[in-house]
Amino acid sequence: MDFRRILSDQRSELDNLDLSALVSRAEEANVNLNSKLAQIVIGVRRSGKSTLCQKVLLESGIKFGYVNFDDENLVNLHPEQLNEIIEALYRLHGPLDYFFFDEIQNVRDIWPLFVNRLLRQGKRLVITGSNANLLSGELATHLTGRYHQIENFPFSFTEYCSMLGIDMKSMSTVATGLRQKTLDEYLIKGGMPEIVYEHEYSYYLKGLVESIITKDICRRHKVRNVESIRRLANLVLDLVGQEVQTNELAAKIGISHPTVAKYLQYLKESYLICEVPVFSYKNLDRQKIRKYYAIDVAFMSNHEYALGSPGLGWRLENVVTLELMRRISPESDKLFYLKKNKDYEVDFVVVKNDKVSELIQVTYDFSDPSTKLRNRELIGLVKGSHAVGCDKLTLIVMEGSPRTETIDNKEIRIVKASDWLAELD
Repeated sequence: MDFRRILSDQRSELDNLDLSALVSRAEEANVNLNSKLAQIVIGVRRSGKSTLCQKVLLESGIKFGYVNFDDENLVNLHPEQLNEIIEALYRLHGPLDYFFFDEIQNVRDIWPLFVNRLLRQGKRLVITGSNANLLSGELATHLTGRYHQIENFPFSFTEYCSMLGIDMKSMSTVATGLRQKTLDEYLIKGGMPEIVYEHEYSYYLKGLVESIITKDICRRHKVRNVESIRRLANLVLDLVGQEVQTNELAAKIGISHPTVAKYLQYLKESYLICEVPVFSYKNLDRQKIRKYYAIDVAFMSNHEYALGSPGLGWRLENVVTLELMRRISPESDKLFYLKKNKDYEVDFVVVKNDKVSELIQVTYDFSDPSTKLRNRELIGLVKGSHAVGCDKLTLIVMEGSPRTETIDNKEIRIVKASDWLAELD
């Protein structure tokens, strides 16, 4: 196999990248090219992991070797061929201390040992992958802490606005209106980078969900019952933001409870969905009861057998979930929801350094709330505040006036979703 030709073609494509057309992403700051730890960017397919790393490396001016393992020419590599690839990179570029390996998990079984050997040799590595098991399984076992994980999500609302040239700072009537209009679009279209300028995107998204299921999950884990895991994925995407238990899902799909639990883990590992467990001091409750959200809001309606279009309130809650996950530190922070039987519910409990730091509710239209809606959202926050001892209470709304309301000596901040997402609140 002519590795020099393959790698030369890949590098030509990378070098032709127009950096001026790329939006800056928050995750770029987390990539430390001076670190001896492998810098590993993981996330869902097509979320911009490769472009993020390319931008960081090209802007740094560092000479590096590049291999895209998501290439049909590099399937079914044998262990000895990895050495041939490194040799081809040296022949193309001369001495190298930096390497960028794109979608390295496609090299089945052998890649962790390969990465570990290069680290022992003092090489600096930037790696991308579309599977969380890249870290939680093989790599963690072989590297024992010699890596730095950077999770990459689809475009945030701020990044989406930046791509479209929307002013994110001005509080003028025009700028505020345009941000609100853009958020209307973002709630439907989502933040996958390749569809920002596209109008016909549903087919692309449905194909992407199917690729995640068949390639990132079934092929990787050798799942034979493809239809069952496909049905489970579709069901979970239809139940975004709703409290579910695995035994209920098992009954609906017609497979065993352990199989559902295993399949849910696969869906999370592939970054098709993310989970928010119930806030409880009992570990068993946190393990058993949880809510699931789509890794991109557009997946809620652009998947096989989608049951219509989810309400805008559910979409807004999904967007807030992802934004909170971007903002919290995976090392020290956690995200939960709080529910007390049928008495009250709080959408999000933010825990920082083992202490509850904020309670957040999300509702779409609070411009003229009914008594029932006020009680559900505001009284729910107050009751949650008493239950967990947290006084920072926030209600995020799409429609309604920003203000502060005081109930039972508890101040509740009501903020517009467009301002909160843009961090203007």
